[in-house]
Amino acid sequence: MDDASRQAYWRSNLRLMAVLLTIWALVSFGAGIVFVEPLNEIVIAGFPLGFWFSQQGSIITFVVLIAVYVWRMDKLDAEYGVDEYEQEVHHP
Repeated sequence: MDDASRQAYWRSNLRLMAVLLTIWALVSFGAGIVFVEPLNEIVIAGFPLGFWFSQQGSIITFVVLIAVYVWRMDKLDAEYGVDEYEQEVHHP
């Protein structure tokens, strides 16, 4: 991989991380703190939605974002030729 490809790969990686961390921050801070009062007016299974977001929503969002990061990085690695998957060798 040449220097220009490495820089493009790293820029793509940083952009992906910035987007995913921004989503997580907005969900954690926005839904769990800033918009908690309007969300608390919605009740699901006996719990106010704002409470749910502050307790489980940000954690579930974080786990989903990790899965999205892994999926996107696999695609990015393959695009730049740095994927870690080994080629299967077929023996007759």
